[in-house]
Amino acid sequence: MAVEYQCCETQFFIRLLIILLLVLFAGLMSGLTLGLMSLSLVDLEVLAKSGTPQDRKHAAKILPVVRNQHLLLCTLLICNAAAMEALPIFLDSLVVAWGAVLISVTLILLFGEIIPQSICSRYGLAIGATVAPFVRVLVWICFPVAYPISKLLDYLLGHRHEALFRRAELKTLVNLHGNEAGKGGELTHDETTIIAGALELSEKTASDAMTPITDIFSIDINSKLDRDLMNLILEKGHSRVPVYYEQPTNIIGLVLVKNLLTIDPEEEIPVKNVTIRRIPRVPETLPLYDILNEFQKGHSHMAVVVRHCEKTGQQSSNNNADVRDVKVDIDGEKNPQENMLKTKRSLQKWKSFPNSNNSNRGGSRSRKWSKNMYSDILEIDGNSLPSLPEKEEAVGIITMEDVIEELLQEEIFDETDHHFEDS
Repeated sequence: MAVEYQCCETQFFIRLLIILLLVLFAGLMSGLTLGLMSLSLVDLEVLAKSGTPQDRKHAAKILPVVRNQHLLLCTLLICNAAAMEALPIFLDSLVVAWGAVLISVTLILLFGEIIPQSICSRYGLAIGATVAPFVRVLVWICFPVAYPISKLLDYLLGHRHEALFRRAELKTLVNLHGNEAGKGGELTHDETTIIAGALELSEKTASDAMTPITDIFSIDINSKLDRDLMNLILEKGHSRVPVYYEQPTNIIGLVLVKNLLTIDPEEEIPVKNVTIRRIPRVPETLPLYDILNEFQKGHSHMAVVVRHCEKTGQQSSNNNADVRDVKVDIDGEKNPQENMLKTKRSLQKWKSFPNSNNSNRGGSRSRKWSKNMYSDILEIDGNSLPSLPEKEEAVGIITMEDVIEELLQEEIFDETDHHFEDS
């Protein structure tokens, strides 16, 4: 039979103080269970590295405690259950049995569950950082019981994975942080648009950003830079112009317009006599991020987008079987074998992005250019020029500007573009 204590005795107040401490302890364990377990490791690491100074301190204190989540969960639940089970024992010595049950349920529900969890759900970071040393002590006290249970949970449920967002979820999260969403976010419209464009860039390919081959402006390598052609180039306003041979789809290089500043239109110099730079070729399925990385190397900011098409026919066994030679009118006759060797040498440099497979992206730009400053110039000393391989079909042109437009998700207009505004 339980011993009953009368009011105003010393043991009565001692028991009352113990009951109060048990309620507060149970409430703290319940609140920490919600507050600490709701904080993912990713959230804490983000706060520890880029949060406010106060949040950084709090996250740094909580991270070691939350690292082993199953052990922490078992410790908090064991302490909470022990406090709730001990509460009716001390109440039974002060009031009747039914009163002890009623009071214990009321105290636990109100002061041990509702209020603590409401507070810790809002200020869980600060409270968790404050009581982190106390929680460490509890972990060591409950370790003999909590550790085996936590290892069993690890075996049955596995370790809790970090809550990382997928691309679509991260894009939605960024949009919610925009000030246009009305949820208190600080990101502007341009910031959310650029971030969303960067997330979508990996899913887009060259065919999504290219200019169709029928819409580009290009010049024939056998044409002459007379006044009409120079005026046409000036009217287009491009900084670089593709050069083709025989047909517009057979683009073999490009001319920088700045190199034409010293040319007199009255002399009608052929296009083949000016400096023609190599133009890389990329498949239409190549991701835009890969194209952007190649553009950053500085070899070219323009590339031909090609489509692979199956064609039947006998193929040669040598490495240049997919390339055919075409003739161009160049003054003077030379040794055909010498011309063929020069053409093959130029083809090896012209076929794709230089060093696109095993390039060192962290290399120095000056060191890269010092190796061979003229490696990007198309060699046309002979009377042969390369054309597209038989199995490839040029479908468009892609430039650095096209990739940046996909990143910004907005059109880039320069002073030479003609566009109309809505009135």
